[in-house]
Amino acid sequence: MRALEFPHRTVTASLSFSSLPLSSAVLDNLALMGYQSMTDIQAKSLPLVLQGRDLIAQAKTGSGKTAAFGLGVVNRLDPARLQVQGLVICPTRELAEQVATELRKLARALGNIKVLTLCGGTAARPQNESLKFGAHIVVGTPGRLLDHVNRGTLELEEVRTLVLDEADRMLDMGFYEDVSRLVSACPGNRQTLLFSATYADDIRHASAPFLMEPEEVRTDSLHEAGKINQTFFEIEPERRMAAVAQLLEHYHPVSTLAFCNTKAACRELAEYLVGRGFSALALHGDLEQREREDVLIQFANQSCSVLVATDVAARGLDIDGLDAVVNVELTPDPEVHVHRIGRSGRGDATGLALSLCAPDELHRAQRIADYQRQPLAWGKIKSLKAAAGSRLRAPMVTLCIQGGKKDKLRAGDLLGALTKDAGVDGSHVGKINILEFVSFVALDRGIARQAYAKLSNGSIKGRRFKMRFMAEV
Repeated sequence: MRALEFPHRTVTASLSFSSLPLSSAVLDNLALMGYQSMTDIQAKSLPLVLQGRDLIAQAKTGSGKTAAFGLGVVNRLDPARLQVQGLVICPTRELAEQVATELRKLARALGNIKVLTLCGGTAARPQNESLKFGAHIVVGTPGRLLDHVNRGTLELEEVRTLVLDEADRMLDMGFYEDVSRLVSACPGNRQTLLFSATYADDIRHASAPFLMEPEEVRTDSLHEAGKINQTFFEIEPERRMAAVAQLLEHYHPVSTLAFCNTKAACRELAEYLVGRGFSALALHGDLEQREREDVLIQFANQSCSVLVATDVAARGLDIDGLDAVVNVELTPDPEVHVHRIGRSGRGDATGLALSLCAPDELHRAQRIADYQRQPLAWGKIKSLKAAAGSRLRAPMVTLCIQGGKKDKLRAGDLLGALTKDAGVDGSHVGKINILEFVSFVALDRGIARQAYAKLSNGSIKGRRFKMRFMAEV
């Protein structure tokens, strides 16, 4: 009988990983990975996870939750058995890829552990071929995982640990039925770990059939005082888009994530900002997987200054160096607001969160103040002037090359072709992403045309590849 009531336990634990029942090889590997001490969510959840308990954990993005459940998955593996023993279900392909990468690092101490990623948006046939050779851990999105189960290419009878990551967004995105079928395909004596950034009652009730007498741990969803510099601005509804441009011109952040509540508002604002001279792109649920990847690559490599997104579309993004978050519209859920602004101010950096509030949203602002247990700081939008020399366009542009891993291209090959053959200074080359069939190179906007002219007329590893810029230079 599955438990419907979730007991809450206050957990206090040592912050040292050595206090956990982990092998010396795993502890040495954690040290090599730079894990000095446990984060709050790790300290509260790992003792329970390693005891084999089912768990519901609330933890915001960037809190270290992947290592919290990842060490649990790895700890229960039998490396000698090449069967799927760990299953991690994620709402988006981007999150699944990030989780898989982290799990591979965590599992290095155990030897040759095979971690497979099964997500939509890519061909199923290569995944089928990989599954024939077996895997210890599978990470994927609900639809593609279920497709493999239905086709008989993925067997889950030996799963020891099941993880539902970002469970709240899987519910938001309509994946509940798929997740439920996947859970049913796993053995009843498994361990189930559910992680969610927000903690609404619908999550508790929807997940109740999946868990057996789960423990519940929560971390403080609020941010440290002074960690994020928040300012609210009251605006007239018809001035909302102009106000966003005014904020960007005044604060001139290099990288901004702007949240809208609807897909239509995302598209409209992105088009408006482009018309004002900004490098802006929209991220929403109507984009195909390939379009989504193109947008995220450009934003991550600073070829796009403003990413306008809905909460669902932005879930699972892990972007370093985000300068600012703009709440174009206030969310009705104050916990979601805290999650939004927490994307700025990661690590030791101080974040910047700017929120626009129309008169009919003042009640939402008050709910945020009550939730944060402190008054809001209000600024006057009319007093903001464009900063001198503020840059509207992104500092980089992305060159798309029609060759990738299938052509045995590596980042070093592209960097060498640019610096040695095309004569580009290495300091003008940004991030390089190599995918299966295409590669992306971020180039300083000032030298991009010159680099393209030389590279397109030359060769890479003795071959000539078609290439194009992903945006106007």
